Amino acid sequence: MVSRTMSGQRLASSEAGLGNHSTTSVKDRVLTIIGALLMVITYVWTLLSHQGQQEATSGNIAMPLVLGYFIGALLIILGNIKRIPLSIIALIPFAAAINIVLGQIVGISPIPLYLDTIATVLIGYLAGPAAGAMTGALTNIAWGLTINPTTIPFAGGAALIGLLAGYAARAGFFQRWWKALIAGAFVGVIAGFVGAPVAAYVYGGGMGVGTGSIVATLQATGQSLFAATTLQSVLSDTIDKAAVFLIVWVLGRGIPQRVKDRFSTTR
Repeated sequence: MVSRTMSGQRLASSEAGLGNHSTTSVKDRVLTIIGALLMVITYVWTLLSHQGQQEATSGNIAMPLVLGYFIGALLIILGNIKRIPLSIIALIPFAAAINIVLGQIVGISPIPLYLDTIATVLIGYLAGPAAGAMTGALTNIAWGLTINPTTIPFAGGAALIGLLAGYAARAGFFQRWWKALIAGAFVGVIAGFVGAPVAAYVYGGGMGVGTGSIVATLQATGQSLFAATTLQSVLSDTIDKAAVFLIVWVLGRGIPQRVKDRFSTTR
């Protein structure tokens, strides 16, 4: 049995089912909700229990924090993977490679940004929240296993960025450049707060050359490690994600409509 996308492309029944919103079961929704709640609870626990602690690599903070974010992201992916056609899953490794290359280049530069989520947001824009979340998480995992192990604890935040990018596209925020800019800034604020505990308590501050210098400067003014890292993360992520969403808006305008239609069943 076969079905067709809006562009007329024929899909096998198994692949069409993966991209069909109606196939999302109660179990899948529960997994998604539990994953999101786990990430929120992990963040709140970090704030309430260890905000004043200066031991950045303390095991009683780092391990639960990393596990909470990672397992939360994994549950979100498992709860949404049935919505992703195999043709889109095949594109994710290429998207991850683009993210890694850009992230490596920017990471060694003095620019206080990241620019390592452009492909994640693009996949979220084209194929929806589930595909965006998977791209974000797999980017950081693959990046960590091959080049830079420090990226793995940020997999949960990367998945969240892809997820929110997909929802932003679904809500029409990529129809105008200024809407994309606003959506990106909003996602950046959330990403900044989510990533700050990892940067502060697992790695002792900003990860890149540019971001690390900002954290050091803020600490020199009397800010605590967590406060300095949070402020840096929110500022950098807000600008970074606004720029990323704007770049994706530009890229989206250059993508033919027939190509977009091939992804429409997952959005």
